[in-house]
Amino acid sequence: MSLLNSRPHSLSGPPMVDRAARHAPPMPVLVFKAYLLLVLFDVLLMRGDFLKLYQKIRDAAHARTAIRPEDILRVSRAFDLASICYWKQILCLQRSAAIACLLKQYGIRAELVIGAQAFPFKAHAWVEVAGCVVGDKPYTHEMYQVLDRC
Repeated sequence: MSLLNSRPHSLSGPPMVDRAARHAPPMPVLVFKAYLLLVLFDVLLMRGDFLKLYQKIRDAAHARTAIRPEDILRVSRAFDLASICYWKQILCLQRSAAIACLLKQYGIRAELVIGAQAFPFKAHAWVEVAGCVVGDKPYTHEMYQVLDRC
């Protein structure tokens, strides 16, 4: 189930957003931040610095209160717009790491998930909030065996 298509009552459960979480800023600011994060993670991946990318996501602060689905949707849309302007193809790991990082900046407990399937071999990265896929196909987690979450 996609968090972006779910009803508010489906978000009950463990708290997911920091009590002092700010609302997401205006869309142009979100798009600019999304673009900068895409560049940052692109540079880390070009340098082969997967460990630094992983640590940046893993060490980001986790949140503690209820989710604001509209902010999650706005961040996802900002990445869609930033991706249009990006000068080259964006890899799933780059995009997912950047989305998770920006969601965490706004107090949303996002997880970067890395998975693989054995035959034919494919690997993929995506973001989940409260067990729901964000910014990717809602059934993504059913197609891959999860290798790690951070």
